[in-house]
Amino acid sequence: MAVSTPPGRKAVRSDLEQVFRSAYPRVVAVAARVLGSGDQAEDVAQEVFLTFGRSRVPAAEAVGWLCVAAAHTALNHLRTGRRRASREKAAGVGDAVSPDVADVVVTLDERRRVRRALARLPRKQAVALVLRHSGLSYAEVAAALELSPGSVGTVVRRAESALRKELNRHAPSD
Repeated sequence: MAVSTPPGRKAVRSDLEQVFRSAYPRVVAVAARVLGSGDQAEDVAQEVFLTFGRSRVPAAEAVGWLCVAAAHTALNHLRTGRRRASREKAAGVGDAVSPDVADVVVTLDERRRVRRALARLPRKQAVALVLRHSGLSYAEVAAALELSPGSVGTVVRRAESALRKELNRHAPSD
């Protein structure tokens, strides 16, 4: 018996399970690289796969599309969290709470600084950096961002330079 799609809802792709099984670890890895949290990365992956499930993206382009979508969605989560933290600080929320042990650890603070700097980069540069440092090849990054393979290295180098400038600009003064 065929299951019909309710009016107003798009049908889910028939290849979703196969794409999910093959691409999920990579999508989570891309999101985790941006967010620094496996739990948040899995939430982002779920969001991305839900969108993909209703899309018409060709299966051959699925991995690249999913990785770019994961990077974009994770960056959006970072930016949303930064805005929320700013509003909470302005409202005095959390002032009486003792600091989390993880906040004391220098490496975690450094990772947060990098993630904040990454969120301030132009989206194309941030995504190129995340994809390349998540293990995608130059060809995969080029396909995902619709660039020529020869220009990926230039985009990544410029993004790394811009990231260094952002980190230096917002370096903590000791």
